[in-house]
Amino acid sequence: MRSARVMNLNMLETIPWRTITHYGLHFIAPLLLAFFFRKDRRVKAYLIMLATMVVDADHLLADPIFDPNRMSIGFHPLHSYFAIAVYVIMCFLPYEKLHWPWWLRAVGVGLVFHMLTDWQDYVLWL
Repeated sequence: MRSARVMNLNMLETIPWRTITHYGLHFIAPLLLAFFFRKDRRVKAYLIMLATMVVDADHLLADPIFDPNRMSIGFHPLHSYFAIAVYVIMCFLPYEKLHWPWWLRAVGVGLVFHMLTDWQDYVLWL
């Protein structure tokens, strides 16, 4: 019985929890966040928030392109503190009063959550 327990613990250690958490947050969290949008906009909001992953294109400017031990926040141009401030502002603008399209808020929410996901990937796992 003891060897089975040790084997189960070893199996848990081999699961790539960091990767599962990172990509789970990138794909599942926008689905949950989409429920805060009007019912007729939820699917579009989810797809828009997924599309904000294109923000990672700025990784192509780095050498190496991917470094699991590098903090993305503050390193890549679209992950800069200035850019994050813009993303946060996008979440709270009065789009209806400004007669701007609603989907800009979905872009802002997607980008802010993307930055939180990248932040946790470094801070909580390294």
